[in-house]
Amino acid sequence: MKNLFATLHDYDPGMLPALAEIWRIDSKSLTDDEMIRQLQAAMLDPETAEAAWDRLDEPARSALQLLVSSAQRRMKIGQFERFYGKIRKLGRAQIERVQPHIQGETIAETLYYRGFIGEGFDKVEGNLIGFIFVPTDLIAALPLHKTTYESLDNDIEMPPEELPALGLIDAVDDVSRADTSIVDDMTTLLAALQSRPGAVEKEGFAPDFAAAIVPFMLRRAESRLSFMLGIAECAELISREDSKAHPKRKETRTWLEAPRATQIERLAKAWLTCATYREMWHIPGLYPEDSGWSYDAAAARNALMQLLADLLPEHGWVSVNDLIENIKEFEPDFQRLDGDYDSWYIRNDAGEFLSGFESWDAVEGSLIEFYLVGPMHWLGLVDIGEDVVRLTAYGRAFLELSDWPQPAEPSARIAVRNDGTLLAPRRVNRFERFQLARFAHCAQAGDPYHYRIDATSIQRAAAQDINTQHIHSFITRHLEGKPLPLPIVKLLRNWQAGAKTSVTLESMIVLRTTSEETLEKIFAIPALRRYLGARLGATACAVREDQWEALRDSLGENAIDVDITRLRIDGE
Repeated sequence: MKNLFATLHDYDPGMLPALAEIWRIDSKSLTDDEMIRQLQAAMLDPETAEAAWDRLDEPARSALQLLVSSAQRRMKIGQFERFYGKIRKLGRAQIERVQPHIQGETIAETLYYRGFIGEGFDKVEGNLIGFIFVPTDLIAALPLHKTTYESLDNDIEMPPEELPALGLIDAVDDVSRADTSIVDDMTTLLAALQSRPGAVEKEGFAPDFAAAIVPFMLRRAESRLSFMLGIAECAELISREDSKAHPKRKETRTWLEAPRATQIERLAKAWLTCATYREMWHIPGLYPEDSGWSYDAAAARNALMQLLADLLPEHGWVSVNDLIENIKEFEPDFQRLDGDYDSWYIRNDAGEFLSGFESWDAVEGSLIEFYLVGPMHWLGLVDIGEDVVRLTAYGRAFLELSDWPQPAEPSARIAVRNDGTLLAPRRVNRFERFQLARFAHCAQAGDPYHYRIDATSIQRAAAQDINTQHIHSFITRHLEGKPLPLPIVKLLRNWQAGAKTSVTLESMIVLRTTSEETLEKIFAIPALRRYLGARLGATACAVREDQWEALRDSLGENAIDVDITRLRIDGE
């Protein structure tokens, strides 16, 4: 950081008379530059520095001792102020009135107005971060040997010196073991998007598309589907154009054809660097605003993963609550590098803004828990239980504690029942199931998946340039010489040349009379005829759907009794 001369120049000029008083300098008739020169000489004199040191109380001396012994001899402003209080920035008149150099409101303020510490800024991972420091040349002049940590007042909270260890837990309840089902659900999503692009709204898919996909996922949750959208974009599997998600053909095929372990690895690494998926926007009970502040999801995620690599044991269960408490104690600013807890705009369920370090548990604590039970569990990196978490083989590799596993993956083929149902086990190559989903409907998700071919799916395939011969060849290849079931043979034969004709199915409201004469009478009255559609026979005709109530009233006015039977109007 800076030396004493540069630090004195950075102080507000209104502070200089107070510093001169503390360091026993006659400041009368001195210019600011002259005062700075004399202050520099006095403060770097070991005897004068020791006298000023002795006038500090023990907590202030211990705070300096800790600051000097910390990494790079500096501490982030937010962290220092949490332990030693805030520093009011006062002008000359205020300093003369409240005299913070004699006795500040906080330890930090006393040290600042006596010239022992300064404020500076440095770039950390591309962000400009504020730090508290002791000027480099002043450190050599201070009698730091006079203070030890043991002499520190027990009432003063000290930052931890090293990362605390977590105890292992033996008894675990409600265990949910991690799996690789996200690979299967991602295959389902990519196949659906291949058939029709999915509408995207802000942080996830539009409700109608989500409602169509979630029932066919192995882990049915919209929050998981939104996560899949985010990491698929970052893994270059999906692109977003005009608020629609589309699969990227080349990248999708490469991923689908890869071994399951490789697929998990690619998704996990994409999540680690993903800036478009913002966990904070998916935590139940938190409502971040989209403007007025900036949030780097990737930086926060990477910082926490580094902490988890140090905190989580390679094997064994640990308490989630203890993990969160240790992070709060050791590195609470993992996602707020500048230590700023006041300028983020996040509300809770009650609509209250969660600001200040006192909201750490509600924001950072909830975020850490969401990382564990959400993305990390979905990616197969951790097993979870009631307030416990444990790394899996994939999790250890993800945190670079071991090599990435490459387990053997038994192969399987798509089976076909006599009724035409196609069964695709999870062990089937994902590209094969993706291809199957292009011409068949998924009737049931599971192991195996159940698919059926019908006229609609054949037409959908035709729109993707997949004809009945392609479908026949695909299924035959998986049958390994067995005959194609008759229902599929008939369906493919009938649709070989496309649809022979077309019909329309529609709902309508029907007016039915007790006699031909009554219907003729109604058609003869202009006031009634205008509500009617085509005749459906001698005693029936269609009624315009939006006019049935008006027709009912007009019939009544013409002394014709109306009996409404099984009438259902959409929305009722």
